[in-house]
Amino acid sequence: MSNDPDRICGPNAVAALFACRPDAVLRLFYVPERRFQAGPFCPLLARSRRPYREVPPDELAKIAGTPHHGGIVAVAAQRMLEQIEEPLPDWGPLLPVLDSIGNPHNLGAIARSAAFFGVKGMLLGGSGQAGLSSSAYRVSEGGLEHLMLHHADPLPGVLRALAPRMLTVVAVSRDGIAPEAVPRDRPIALVLGNEETGPARATIEACAVKVTLPGSGMVESLNVSAAAAVLFHALLTPSGR
Repeated sequence: MSNDPDRICGPNAVAALFACRPDAVLRLFYVPERRFQAGPFCPLLARSRRPYREVPPDELAKIAGTPHHGGIVAVAAQRMLEQIEEPLPDWGPLLPVLDSIGNPHNLGAIARSAAFFGVKGMLLGGSGQAGLSSSAYRVSEGGLEHLMLHHADPLPGVLRALAPRMLTVVAVSRDGIAPEAVPRDRPIALVLGNEETGPARATIEACAVKVTLPGSGMVESLNVSAAAAVLFHALLTPSGR
C-alpha cells in the first residue's frame, strides 16, 4: 500500500477533515474564491507551523491531481483502515459492510448517505474493494470523516464472528425479503455487493437474511449507492411506521 498523503478536495470534505482529524492536516491550498472557507483553518495551521497558501486554479489542479477540486484542497496524512478487534466498537443499530465495491464514487456516495442517516461506522472488504482515494473523499462530502472505518478480511469470517451480536443481512437483486420484514431485535450488519456481480457467494452464505428492494421490474436493480440510501432509511425506520 502506498504511503502517499491523502488529498481531500472540496469545501465540505475539507471542513469535515478539520473537524474530525485536524492533526492529520499537513498543508492547505485554495483559490481566491475560497478565501472565506479557508479563513478559519489558516490560524490553526499557523499555530502548528503547517503551510497554507492561496494559489491559482491551474496550480491547485496539479496539487489535487484532478480539476474537480472544488477550489480548496487539504493534504493530509494517509488514513489507514483499522482492523476489527475485541471489544467491538459501538456501531449503533446499523453497520454497512461493503463487499468489493470497486468504484470510489460509489464508496463516497455510500459514506455520504451513511453519515446523513447517522450511521457510525463501515466495514470494507472483499477483492477489488475501492480504497480511500481523493475521489471517494470528494464524493462523500465529508461523510468518510464521520465514520469509523474498519478492514474486514476475510469477509465471510468477519460476518460469522459478528453473527452472535448482529443480524447479518445481505442485499441481493432478487429472492430476498422486503426491508420491512427484516427483524429489528438487534443491530444489523448490512452487506452491499460489487456493482457488477453483487456479493460474493461465500459472503451471501455467511449471512442470515437476504433482503431485496421491490421495484417495477423495468430494470433489475438500483445502483449500489442508491440502493444503500434506500436501505439505510428503511432499516433505520422502526417496523410498522
